[in-house]
Amino acid sequence: MHIGIDVGGTNTDATLMNGREVLAGVKHSTTADVTSGIVQVIEDLRAAHHFEGADITAVMIGTTHFINALVQAKRLAPTAALRLGLPATQALPPLIDWPAELTAAINARSYLAHGGYEFDGRPISPIDPEELRAHAADMLKHGIRSVAISSVFSPVNHDLELEAAAIIGEVLGVDVAISLSHEIGRIGLLERENATVINAALRELAAEIVDGLTSAVRAQGIEAPIYLSQNDGTLMDEDYVRRYPVATFASGPTNSMRGAALTTQLETCAVVDVGGTTADVGLLINGFPRETANEVKVAGIRTNFRMPDVLSLGIGGGSLVNEDTAEVGPESVGYRLHTEALVFGGSTLTATDIAVAAGRADIGDRSKVAHLDPEFVQRVLNRIAERVAEAVDRMRTSPDPIPVVAVGGGSVLLPDTLPIFGKVSRPENYAVANAIGASIAQVGGEIDKVYSIAPGAREETIAAVRAEAVEKAIAAGAKPSTVAIIDFDEVPIPYLPGNATRIRAKAVGDLEMGV
Repeated sequence: MHIGIDVGGTNTDATLMNGREVLAGVKHSTTADVTSGIVQVIEDLRAAHHFEGADITAVMIGTTHFINALVQAKRLAPTAALRLGLPATQALPPLIDWPAELTAAINARSYLAHGGYEFDGRPISPIDPEELRAHAADMLKHGIRSVAISSVFSPVNHDLELEAAAIIGEVLGVDVAISLSHEIGRIGLLERENATVINAALRELAAEIVDGLTSAVRAQGIEAPIYLSQNDGTLMDEDYVRRYPVATFASGPTNSMRGAALTTQLETCAVVDVGGTTADVGLLINGFPRETANEVKVAGIRTNFRMPDVLSLGIGGGSLVNEDTAEVGPESVGYRLHTEALVFGGSTLTATDIAVAAGRADIGDRSKVAHLDPEFVQRVLNRIAERVAEAVDRMRTSPDPIPVVAVGGGSVLLPDTLPIFGKVSRPENYAVANAIGASIAQVGGEIDKVYSIAPGAREETIAAVRAEAVEKAIAAGAKPSTVAIIDFDEVPIPYLPGNATRIRAKAVGDLEMGV
């Protein structure tokens, strides 16, 4: 058996799974410290279907800890951004487009140094060790504890990032956390650099949170390995999370989509995940979330790491309802729903109250919403249905009909038939689909580089890239016999010489349990 847990802004959901069979599913309010909520859902699972600690082979967790810390600009480490690219790249220095609040929150320092490569691996300039030592000495003087190193075209050749990291580490000592851009982002210097700085700022928090999650699980007598969900629907182990916390940012919607795929047996569909705070709309293609092809803005910062293509609406079970306009959200009472909503004796009209008044949900005290005008209640529900249908319509890429699946506890707000799209599927265990998605997540490896392909060497280059992606998935913990390439892109870049081609390959396989 294994356990899947998904921590949202309002609820923490958990499932106990035997292979792909759901043995029990529970939901509990997310606690302010998050960890005690995880303890509670494990205890609730044990009460619903008894198990011993030794029965559990793995625990998979999807968490919003890290994205919340960035959005709220809290608990971030003093961070320096070091770019290798001089004499090029001076026009736009590191952190140029960051919100002032976030640069202040990380006590940001930025540095430019010599180094970097052209797209085909030719050096722009050699690195200068003394220049780097001087920068490191300045970092030390200003109390920097985490460093993000980025180099021009490092996904093509990352040697200089490794060299610079060794020099910086000599001066700052073994305790400094160093993040390298070629391990985090894709081609595109500024976005890759930004993603690396975000990762660096979260490194200290990652160690603290992983320790907290581990102690919470171990306190329940479970000694099984713990994995966290990544943005692309695959898993990473505790050590990986400590190094790359930024990879967890979109794990919530991703888990819900993967859970929807399992529970409906649909490989391609639109998934609407309605939680307590937001409704996330995404597309499943071949059982995995469609990834965005564009840059992704996180807390106002442009990045380009792997993220699902998700459209978020401020509609959820805890969303505030305007009594004059019948509009819902974007403000939400979040995890305070059980004290502030009318049905729980509070004084705030929320979307949950509307669902109870309409007879779509049976929670709390229905008499507390008996005074609501049925016509007003229907107007609110109609408005929610319109906004969700419009979002699904924006997400699809062709006019062909597409099945719509509703998951998440807040999906009771949606009608059985959606405008434009018709019938809405609500699978069994829809309320904890995100925890199911976390528990069935697989392990992946991805390669995304620009190659200069010699005449006649295309097939050989592609085979090497595919093999590298497979090896990366196996190294991450995938069972070798289950690994397959699920996504492959080959895009010629005509404005660069030498048959330059961007090749991206993604391999995924089942987790090797107990390893």
